[in-house]
Amino acid sequence: MSATAKTWLDRIHDLPLTRPVRVMNVCGGHERTVSHSGLRSALPKNVEIIPGPGCPVCICPEEDIYDAIQLSLNERLSLLAFGDMLRVPVNLPRREIRTLEQARAAGARVIPIATPVEAVHLARQSPAETFVFFAAGFETTMAPVAAMLAEHAPANLLLLLSGRLTRPAVSLLLDSDTPGFDALIAPGHVATVMGAREWQFVSQSHGIPTAVAGFRPDTLLAATYSVLRQLVEGKAFLDNCYGEAVSEEGNRYAQRCLQRVMTVTDARWRGIGTIAQSGFALSEAYRDSDVFAHFPRNQDTARRRIGQMPAGCDCARVVLGQIYPDQCRLYARACMPGQPAGPCMVSEEGACRIWWANGVRANSPPAELH
Repeated sequence: MSATAKTWLDRIHDLPLTRPVRVMNVCGGHERTVSHSGLRSALPKNVEIIPGPGCPVCICPEEDIYDAIQLSLNERLSLLAFGDMLRVPVNLPRREIRTLEQARAAGARVIPIATPVEAVHLARQSPAETFVFFAAGFETTMAPVAAMLAEHAPANLLLLLSGRLTRPAVSLLLDSDTPGFDALIAPGHVATVMGAREWQFVSQSHGIPTAVAGFRPDTLLAATYSVLRQLVEGKAFLDNCYGEAVSEEGNRYAQRCLQRVMTVTDARWRGIGTIAQSGFALSEAYRDSDVFAHFPRNQDTARRRIGQMPAGCDCARVVLGQIYPDQCRLYARACMPGQPAGPCMVSEEGACRIWWANGVRANSPPAELH
């Protein structure tokens, strides 16, 4: 892509936009680039970039995190999890252990890792020990997890799987009466695995301009220009603006691993509810790698608000693009990175954490909701 960010900005400003336009991104990496580079302030005032369901930590079911905490506290095993997951609180009184980080401080063997390769390495180093990998993530994470099992992971490495697909969440918004956006910037990392065509349904079935973007400001601006031009010209199609990494068909090996190791099922999204065909589960041939084939679930059925956000937390509305992060009732009040109330303030891919990191430290009153 030869055009610079300034060139794309100039082209965007030259477009004859006659009405306000809302462009949704569904990737924490995209939101981080948009916020860090100041793209919102550089775009025309009638163009809004809104963050959508692009943070797997933010939508990981509360009950899965609770299971992980209870396993780490009550069973003889080592619990492995991506670093962001350690600080996400569950709906328990503050006097109780509410995060994996607190479980670790209480003596549980909880180990933060960055990749499935680390999980395999740790399990092979200590074959007499049981390891449970709490694997939460979207297709980009689930593909290497599936490859890990397909390539014969150690028998002492089990999975607590909390994988989700991004496409059904976008479909949920599009099938609602008020999707809340006029154009879509599709996630480059998911498209790298699943192929650009994964997002063709947005333009074909819903008539909404769509472009796959990378993670530099210039590629994001190229995608923004594409969808805005489509709106101006009155034609919607899928434009791949991340051709250096994304092909039409995607990563065939990764897709084969997913199809072999996992099945797609209905799944819960924290604060949102169940979305049809939006989750990954282990296929029958790999069920022995499921932690609950070896250990009982330790769910307390008397617990309330299972699956919900904490009281007063609007993370679900942020994830769905209904409000901006600073319009959450708890933002900068009862929810800050040092003491997060909701998951969107925990993860590096959470919109609230990203906005805070880029200097938004005040709460916007409800009257300013868009």
